[in-house]
Amino acid sequence: MDTAVFPEDVVVKKVSIVGSELVENYTVYVIEVKVRDHRWTIKHRYSDFHDLHEKLTSEKKIEKHLLPPKKMIGKNSKSLVEKRQKELEVYLQTLLVRFPTAAPKVLSYFLHFHQYEMNGITAALAEELFHKGEQLLVAGELFTLCPLQLYAITQQLKLAKPTCSNGDAKADLGHILDFTCRLKYLKITGTRGEVGTSNIQEDSLTFDLSVFKALLQIEISDCNSAQIMGLPSLKPCLVTLSVHHSATSMMDVLVPEACVSPQWVAEGALTDRPVATIIPIWKRLTTLDMSHNHIGCIDDSVKLIPKVEFLDLSSNELSMVENLQHLYNLIHLDLSYNILTVLEGAHTKLGNIKTLNLAGNQLDSLAGLTKLYSLVNLDLSSNKLGQLEEIRYIGMLPCLERLVLSNNPMCIIPDYRTKVLAQFWDRASEVCLDSTVPTEKELDTVEVLKAIQKAKESKDRMANNNEKKISEDSRLSGGGSSISSVAAASTSSSSLLSSALAPACSSQELICKEEGFVTPTILTPVDFIALDTHRRYDVNTLPCEEQLQVTSHQPDADSSSSDRSSTQQNQNTAAAVWRTERSDTHGATLT
Repeated sequence: MDTAVFPEDVVVKKVSIVGSELVENYTVYVIEVKVRDHRWTIKHRYSDFHDLHEKLTSEKKIEKHLLPPKKMIGKNSKSLVEKRQKELEVYLQTLLVRFPTAAPKVLSYFLHFHQYEMNGITAALAEELFHKGEQLLVAGELFTLCPLQLYAITQQLKLAKPTCSNGDAKADLGHILDFTCRLKYLKITGTRGEVGTSNIQEDSLTFDLSVFKALLQIEISDCNSAQIMGLPSLKPCLVTLSVHHSATSMMDVLVPEACVSPQWVAEGALTDRPVATIIPIWKRLTTLDMSHNHIGCIDDSVKLIPKVEFLDLSSNELSMVENLQHLYNLIHLDLSYNILTVLEGAHTKLGNIKTLNLAGNQLDSLAGLTKLYSLVNLDLSSNKLGQLEEIRYIGMLPCLERLVLSNNPMCIIPDYRTKVLAQFWDRASEVCLDSTVPTEKELDTVEVLKAIQKAKESKDRMANNNEKKISEDSRLSGGGSSISSVAAASTSSSSLLSSALAPACSSQELICKEEGFVTPTILTPVDFIALDTHRRYDVNTLPCEEQLQVTSHQPDADSSSSDRSSTQQNQNTAAAVWRTERSDTHGATLT
């Protein structure tokens, strides 16, 4: 419906009775009303016509003979019904001719003008507000209007005619204007498809919201964002904006001017590109609910809502989280039931977030949530999280108190709750998992799991330290030339010692094992023995920088004294060789 539907001159209204129906023991007549391109149907029985006529004759002095008389006999006969149908049609047409501009209230309600015709809609609303408007404003209740009513108000204000066209002060348009200027809470609910019995499509009716001067909250549902005019006029006062089943992008609602001026920039923003329009920001808007739409991305329009604290974009078609870094005050974010698969670097966009709802997405990893240090409430239900190891990414968040993981693949893992809680370490008792506080039994099990984990980590650390020590020793074994010369001398003395002790192998087994530890300082026999206090040697001193491991075998009781003297002689020889080489080596070092 466009503005031409209701021009300033008289709009021709047509009425006809297109049929009849037998209901129980009486007949109802199907009436079709047309106002330009729009039409609707209503049903009335003869007694309804009679009541209408009685009121019109008393209020508007209508002639009594205009209505066909009653019939007591054969009232439902086909011939009588057809004859009466034509007579009643003439009666209604006569009434519309009698009242061409504004029908009396009783006739308006009879023909449903108060539901489908512009004058009738505004007159009915004005009378309602005349009686209850002040009470509604004082109570601060949410007032509901439909797009058809708003369209009628918008069109009436465009017409240069008196605000009270039918002479009834209660139906004066001024009652509506006074109410809209003071209203604080508004709800606009449209319909999909045709309205009632009419062919009117509400989503094709444009309406202007600039008549509302004090709105703090507005909720729009089942409309078309293209039909909403004057929304930017609410920027100075609006605090809460909700739009459902009405938009395909955030830009359509927050920056409707963008369709006229694509090159725009937010008020106060710095830019180095050509700008055609500077768009004022939403100065007081703190809550934006655009859930249940068809929004595919979070676009640049969020630059115009810097004070938003609560943002609901659930049940849309979002696949990425972007541009939210412009919302410095955001603390509550609902992205549930979208098509998100990954969250990369969420902390760079959601630094101060306290409540985050990601339920009903396609997430299989939580790697992007590791640095959300202000997060208190997190809902991850109905995703694709299958590995308990993913919990480690959120296990160290210091403020997390409520976590929901229900309806994820990991929930079927045995002892799932205790294994999840164990990854919060000392904070396990502070985390409410799946809306259930941890029990004492679960906390006891968590303590056991923590002890096992700590033991495992300690063991792993020891193993790592040993590996590092071995690696360091191996690196030191490849030392300088002086160390190599000492090692060569030690190797020579070891050969001499082995040959000297060879006859004594029947009573002692000498095992020489090179460990690779060499020190540039010449060791004395006492120094060498101190290196390994856990071993005892039958030899007084050992002449090499290699580790010597001597396994001593005591001689049998019946061994001869010659064997013992031979062993003692060999030992003395070895000691003499060591002393000689020590003197030579020490002299070479001093040189």
